[in-house]
Amino acid sequence: QVQLVESGGGVVEVGGSLRLSCTASGYISGGYPMAWLRQAPGREREFVAGISWSGRNTDYADSVKGRFTISRDNAKNTLMSYLQMNSLEREDTGVYYCAVRTYGSSWDVSRGVHEYNYWGQGTQVTVSS
Repeated sequence: QVQLVESGGGVVEVGGSLRLSCTASGYISGGYPMAWLRQAPGREREFVAGISWSGRNTDYADSVKGRFTISRDNAKNTLMSYLQMNSLEREDTGVYYCAVRTYGSSWDVSRGVHEYNYWGQGTQVTVSS
């Protein structure tokens, strides 16, 4: 069982920055791709950014490319993932989730929301003008 806990959400003005953190603990072995996804009110959950186990492969939704940066830290028993969000826009408002895929290849970063089988509880990001 893997537990994921996000932190770092909050209210920020348009153009501002936030850094989200995700701590993954529990039974962890092998290489797990990690991702950040978000859900805005009235909209479906969508992929934001993903990173392979090694960190060499990353992928971003077109809407955040150039503004968001995903990274990770693979310690012995705890995984950390970070999402640095700059130049925030009102459209970035939503609940942000950290997720892990514990099967498949460690280098394959998937945009498929349903491919991630462990999720955190989410952290709210509100961008105000």
